[in-house]
Amino acid sequence: MIKKGLKVKVLAGKDKKKEGEVIEIDRAGNRAKIKEINMVKKHVKTTKEKKGGIISKENFIHLSNLRLVDDKKKEKKVEAKK
Repeated sequence: MIKKGLKVKVLAGKDKKKEGEVIEIDRAGNRAKIKEINMVKKHVKTTKEKKGGIISKENFIHLSNLRLVDDKKKEKKVEAKK
C-alpha cells in the first residue's frame, strides 16, 4: 500500500523510471503527488497577498503507474569471510 512519505518509482508517463517521495494522496481518485515528479506550469493571478505569474508545481499521478521502492533490497550486505 502506498502511503505518504514512502519512496516510489514511476512506471509510465513522461517521468518514467524516476523515483521520489510521496507528498500527498488522493484516495477518492486513486492518485498521488510525488516530490519533483510530474511538474506542470500553473498561471496564478495576482492578489493583495500573493504576486502572480507562472509557477511550477507537482501534479497527481495515478497509483497504477507507481511502484514501491524497497531500499532494503538495494543495499548489499557485506560480510567478512573467515
